[in-house]
This record gives sequence, structure tokens and C-alpha cells, in this order.
Amino acid sequence: MIEPDLLTYAYPPLLVFAAALLVLVLPRALGYAAGALSLASVVAVALFAPEGAHLTTTFLGFADIQPFYVDEFTRMVGGGLAFLGTFGVIYAYSSDAPRVMAAFALAYVASALGAAFAGDWLVLVFMWEIMALTSTLLVWHHGGDAVRAGYRYAIAHGIGGSLVLFAVIAQYAVTGSFAMVTEAGETVGMADGLPLLLAVLGIGVNVAFVGFHTWLPDTYPRPHFAASVFLAAFTTKTSAYVLFRAIPDGHLYLAYMGGAMAVYGVIFALLQHDMRALLSYHIQAQLGYMVAGIGIGTAIGVAGAMGHLFNNVLYKSLLFMAVGVVIYRTGENDLYKLGGLWREMPLTAIAFAIGALSITAVPGFSGFISKGMVLDAADPGYYGGPEYQALYWLLFIGAIGTFLSFIKLGYYVFLHGPAEYTVTDATTGQTVAMLSVGGACVVLGLPAIGWPVFADLLPLVDGVTVTEMDTALNPYSAGHLTDAAILIAVSAVGFKLIRKPLSKIDYSDPALIVNPATYYVGRISMLSVTELYAAVDSAVVGFVKRCYWIGNNPAIAADEAARRLPIVDVEERQPADGGRPSRIHLRMSIGTTVLVLTIVLTVILWLLVG
Repeated sequence: MIEPDLLTYAYPPLLVFAAALLVLVLPRALGYAAGALSLASVVAVALFAPEGAHLTTTFLGFADIQPFYVDEFTRMVGGGLAFLGTFGVIYAYSSDAPRVMAAFALAYVASALGAAFAGDWLVLVFMWEIMALTSTLLVWHHGGDAVRAGYRYAIAHGIGGSLVLFAVIAQYAVTGSFAMVTEAGETVGMADGLPLLLAVLGIGVNVAFVGFHTWLPDTYPRPHFAASVFLAAFTTKTSAYVLFRAIPDGHLYLAYMGGAMAVYGVIFALLQHDMRALLSYHIQAQLGYMVAGIGIGTAIGVAGAMGHLFNNVLYKSLLFMAVGVVIYRTGENDLYKLGGLWREMPLTAIAFAIGALSITAVPGFSGFISKGMVLDAADPGYYGGPEYQALYWLLFIGAIGTFLSFIKLGYYVFLHGPAEYTVTDATTGQTVAMLSVGGACVVLGLPAIGWPVFADLLPLVDGVTVTEMDTALNPYSAGHLTDAAILIAVSAVGFKLIRKPLSKIDYSDPALIVNPATYYVGRISMLSVTELYAAVDSAVVGFVKRCYWIGNNPAIAADEAARRLPIVDVEERQPADGGRPSRIHLRMSIGTTVLVLTIVLTVILWLLVG
């Protein structure tokens, strides 16, 4: 029985799933408008819905299932995803994206919102699986190389999703509940032992832990460039949020996994020639800051992680938008084959610059605030314990690598040499989408606007004193600005030194070179799983077909079975009336037959009784 309130009828996933259907049946412009409006309405719901459960039901005998739950975490994650989705739809419409692709994208967004607003693990795992399915369809739809990449993507997320499902089952077996939050609004987390282990491994696939990450740079550069905008925002960010729900108190090992992700991602981003591959590795690197903050588990660490998640949804998708326009106009993916495009595409260059300045955490842009909070949480000079000293330096190295990557990308695409392409700038819709998202990155980075917004919005910041918020924690304190200046200077000098040798390196699949064990084990595992699945599928289909045939032809089936028995002769006859074509004759005498049947029956009874 569902207990409705007014917001029950504004259940975010339902609104967006409905829009996905409308995209297929309405005229193109109206369908896309319905998609954008549905997501804009979700932004309003996320901002203004009161906290608590707005949809509670009993499902399959399980009580207190909460598909629609609102607190500060869901408000921020769901609102951020819906905001980006709104402009992602506008961008896709203006990028000649097919309507079917838009429908898949909206269904994908809807499932991610369902996971973000879920109030229990049962609903979450259901939406998690739909998210994996719809994102795979979004990749596959483009065809070409995206089909095989999408197949590998599906296998990886099928394994991860199965582990999350087993974790939820184990959680229920241990606790007797699917609850994600208490009545007081506190996150429960996964129970220690098997539920926690399975959850971390399963979520780790989606969050791109080092060793579990190969699907990300393999997949995201291959679909339609407008599809990459959605992929960049939803799966990994939703998964980072779910990781916090699973481990609300953090763990040292998890924090250092975040540090490893930050360094690993930027190293291989620097080695890329393909623009979207570079951005894909930076998804892993930026997720490292979120995972580190969640792993630290303190108020500042978690607040910084969630803030960085929100910011990353914006600036990472903005970067994919800008790069997508470059691909759209030039047809080129290799950054070294471009150059000087700021003269031809000034609006796209401005949008890229805003995204690059945000992801590199330059003061005045949104990433500066959230990344600074995570660094403060790890730095023993601020709020980190001595056990996080090495983690702080890993994150700092990751920040330098991020600067180097985006100096490289911006330099070779927009600044280096004369423009070799005579092209027009972004379309009107693309420009509106990019500058709207870019405007949010700027507003949320301003000292007088961004910091108060994050201070009010981010969960757990209330546990910090007003004095700390105004001095040590404030991102625009003298200490933070000095650190930022050092970071910028080191990165600029570093790029000058490595620019030429870096241009001669291109590892299209770094996993094959750096981590061959992971590469081959992953490939062999995928092949084994797919071949096993194909064999089982073939056997099941064959069995069903055979049963169907026997049901329709029992007499012929009996004759065919009799032919295979050593004690039976089948005399072929074809009656004139077209009836049964043969008659069975026993080779053995009746007495022998009775003896054989008696022995067989005795053995069967002995086995059953024994």
C-alpha cells in the first residue's frame, strides 16, 4: 500500500521516464522540450521538497520501502544531476542527436535520479541495474566501435551490479532491513563483513577503482559526443554518492585508494592523444578526490567529497560539451592534429576555459572550493591526522597533473599554431548549454556567493564552528590562496619542460602496457563469462525448442526415443490414413523386460529411501 503525499505525484524518475517516452512519439522539438522541462521540474523538487520520505510502500512483503526520500545528500546529488541533465538535453538537441539516443539518455538520467533519491537499498539496487542497462544502450546506439566497447562496458557493470545485489541481500540477512537511513536521518551504512566487502567491490567497479577502471577510458570516447556528456556525469557520480551511503564513517584504505586514483588518472590522461580519452581518465582522477574525502570520513572530508561531486557533474560535462563541439565541427579526435581554434570558435574556447579553470581548482571557480576542502581534510596542517600525510601529497600530485593535462589540451586544441580548419562556432543551443553550465561554475566559485552556498548546502558542515568557517576553512584565506599560486606556478613550469617529449607518447590502451595482468585477466574473464553465457543460452533455447516439439509431436517423439534403446526394434510402417508411422517391437522377452524393470525400480527406491 502506497502512502501518498503531494510530492508522490512528482516522483523524479517517473517524470523523466515519461519524458523519455514522449521524445519518441512527439515531434522532435516538442519531445526534447518535454525532456528538458521534466528535468527542470526535478531541480525544483530537489530544492524545495521537505526532508523525509515522500513515497513509502510495501513490496513483496518487505515493509517501509522508500523509493522517494529527501535529505541534504539526495537534495544536492539529485538536484545537480537534474540541472546538468536539463542542459544536456538542450545540447543534444542542438548536436543532431537522434531521438532514440535522447530517449535512452533520459531513461539513463531517470534511473540515476532514482538511485539518488532512493531511501533504501532495495530500490537503489533496482535503479542501479536500470542505470547499467540504459547507459549500455546509450553507448550501443552509436554503432561502430561503440558496440564492442559497450559490450565490454555491459560485462563490467553486470559484474559490479551483481556484487552490489549480493551485498544488499547479505545486508538484509544480517540486519533484517533494507533501510539506508534511520528515522533520525542518519546513514546506516553496510554491515561489517560480507555485506561491506561485496558493496565496496561492486561500487568500486562503477567508481573506477584502480584495477577496476579499464571500462571507463575504453567506453566514454566512443559513442556520440552528446552521449558522452551524459555518461560523464551520471554513472560515476551516482556511484560515488552510493559509496558514501555504504561507508558513511570512511576507512583508511578507501582514502588511499582515492589518492591512488587521483595520481593514476592524471598520469594516463597526460599520455593521451584522443581528447575524450584524456577527459575520461580525468573522471577517474577527480573521483579519487571524492573517494579520498569519503574514506577520511570526517565532516570536512565528506562535505568536500560531496561538494566536489556536485561541482564535477558541472565542469566535467562542460568539458565534454566543449570538446564535443570541436569534434562536431572538425571531425577530429586527436588533439595534436588541431590548433589555433580559438580564432574560429571563441565561444567554445571560453566554455572550455571555464571548465578547465574549474577542474584545475583556480581561485574564482567552483572546483577551488571543493577540492580545497578535501585537501584540508587530508592535510595534517589543517584537519588531517598524521596517517593522511602521504595521502595529502598524493592528492597534491594529482592536482599538479590535472593542471598539466588541461594546459596540454587547451594549448594544442585552441592556442598552438594557426587554425588548420575553417569552421563555425557552436550552434545556438550548444552555446546556451555550455555557457549556462559554465556560468554555474563561475557563480559557485565566487567568494561572496559560492562559499556561502556550499556552506549552507553541503551536509555535515554544520558541525564546524563559525570561526573555522570564516578563517581556516574559508577557501579564500591567505594560506589557501598561497597554495593555489604555488600549484599554478609549478604546473606552468612543468608543462614547459615536458611538452615536447609528451607529444611523442601515445598509449591508446595504457592497461596493456602498465598493468598487463589486469588487462589480460579482465579480457579472459570477460571472454569466459560471455562464452559460458552463450553455451548456457544455447542449451536452454535448444531444450525449450525440443520440449515444444515433443508437445506437438508426442507419437513421433516416442518412436525416435525408442530407436535409441538397445532392447527395442522399430518397424517402419506408414498407415494409409496418415496416422502413426511406426510400431515398436521388444527384442527381449516379456520376462526379461519385467526383470530389468524390477531391478531399475528397486535401485530407484533404494536411492530414495537411503
